[in-house]
Amino acid sequence: MVFEPRVGGRIFERTTGGEEIEWGEITLWDPPNRVAYLWHISADRSDATDVEIVFKQLGDYSTRVDIEHRGWERLGAVKGPTWRDANRSGWNGVLPYYVAACLN
Repeated sequence: MVFEPRVGGRIFERTTGGEEIEWGEITLWDPPNRVAYLWHISADRSDATDVEIVFKQLGDYSTRVDIEHRGWERLGAVKGPTWRDANRSGWNGVLPYYVAACLN
């Protein structure tokens, strides 16, 4: 997975065969504080939702990470909840790997 580190940068997967699959687009790039992006994996860009991740340094040498994924209402009463539930499953799958990487 590649994040191009700038506003307007792409988020994409590069397969072992070299194919690039678009996942999203960076809308805010403010390291080390925040990143936000449009998320449209497996969907048209017009169906993108919004993700914002905020990193807050705590006084005990740790960092709080807040993730907000919003914009489901733009997808309608049927597609919005279905897509939200599918993405919730995705977050539940990827976040344990993120936590493990941070602890190493």
